[in-house]
Amino acid sequence: MALCVAAAGQALTLAVSAFTLGWTHSVEKTAWQEDWRVTPAGLELVEARVQGSGAGMEPPADAVFENGWWRYRPAIAPLPALRLAASGATGGGWRLCAAGTCRELGAAAGEAVTIRPCAGG
Repeated sequence: MALCVAAAGQALTLAVSAFTLGWTHSVEKTAWQEDWRVTPAGLELVEARVQGSGAGMEPPADAVFENGWWRYRPAIAPLPALRLAASGATGGGWRLCAAGTCRELGAAAGEAVTIRPCAGG
């Protein structure tokens, strides 16, 4: 599988089947991470982690607190794409990590980012 990322007017193709998306919550200034798989059905959310709660980011009842993180498995269907927008209120953008490399995306306020499986796999 391959992952296509469009950000800041540029396109990037990554030959990966999984990635982690991380960011800082704009109000609580708390770290959040999500593990995703790239599948023929779309992007599948495998696990989410958050280092705190509040301001619309309360962990669900089945979350487990482990090593400083609330961990849980969201029950959502695979998505055709993720569309992210940077608020500019966090001091940074989104962090996409895959195959041992991390990249910052959407660092500028209002910068749109689209992440999706590449056409044709």
